Amino acid sequence: MATQQPILVTGGAGFIGSNFILQWLATEGTPVVYLDKLTYAGNLDNLQDVRERITFVKGDIADRRTVRTVMDGVDAVINFAAESHVDRSLIDPGPFIRTNVEGVFVLLEEARRHSGVRFLQMSTDEVYGDTSGRSGHSREDDPLRPRSPYAATKAGAEHLVSSYHASHQLDSVTVRGSNTYGPYQYPEKIIPLFVTNALENVPLPVYGDGRAVRDYLHVADHCAGIDLVLHNGVSGECYNLGARLQVSGLDVARRVLQALDKSPNLIQFVADRPGHDYRYSVDPSKAEALGWQRLSSFDDGLAHTIQWYANHKTWWQRVRQTLGHRQLMEQWYVER
Repeated sequence: MATQQPILVTGGAGFIGSNFILQWLATEGTPVVYLDKLTYAGNLDNLQDVRERITFVKGDIADRRTVRTVMDGVDAVINFAAESHVDRSLIDPGPFIRTNVEGVFVLLEEARRHSGVRFLQMSTDEVYGDTSGRSGHSREDDPLRPRSPYAATKAGAEHLVSSYHASHQLDSVTVRGSNTYGPYQYPEKIIPLFVTNALENVPLPVYGDGRAVRDYLHVADHCAGIDLVLHNGVSGECYNLGARLQVSGLDVARRVLQALDKSPNLIQFVADRPGHDYRYSVDPSKAEALGWQRLSSFDDGLAHTIQWYANHKTWWQRVRQTLGHRQLMEQWYVER
């Protein structure tokens, strides 16, 4: 795909979306329109340094009138817009169904009315479900077995995208990324939560016995893969992006505390997450065949991320002071 017109990035004020826009502007010449509802996880400060080079539209991807307006004249739609926190989906799955399923439906309906638009759906390795007890890695043709409301809505969105490719010949690709970390990540996810807690000498809440493992991918590597799939991915196909790593939650906590020279006594075990998936691991060979490769080791990526949060205290302290963040921490960790 060669882009001539602007691209539309939904959820562009969020974590991966804003990082993608920053990398896109650094490497591509085409302009960016980004749509964001500005929920608790959307932050316009993420793009403060490039605000003169991008067009922002505040709106909901489930609002057809807004989507129809912003999709006019674009070459591609990259859909980052999503409710993405598993814990919040366990508390209240309603917003996940609206945004992750109904919102994707609206985007697809409008995309098929705009000839020549390529649609890239951001998904997750969580659609494969728990792979604990197995040594293999999830491949794109494996069955989807989501086990949380969040993962189920992402799997549902994927099926919608696939159906529009088959039924309406929509030019679409899907990216299933593994656990992503890096600058601008909202501090409810494990790495920014642990880093910001450690910086304030607050206990690091580790689920269960801490043995659940994830495949951690730095956001710069993730965005490079998205860009590659957008340009070179085969229409109708899905692509895994993973770092081929196995890192436990307890190991993450220990590494963060060691890097910040904090006491290991800050680790605090809390009741396990309901229906906790204990292992995700994807095989990224299909994306690697396109030319993608992970550049950041976990040690280097984590060190870079810790340094970013240490240098941007104003950014995350403002977030942590919001009512929504305080309520989640109280309800989900302190009470447990």
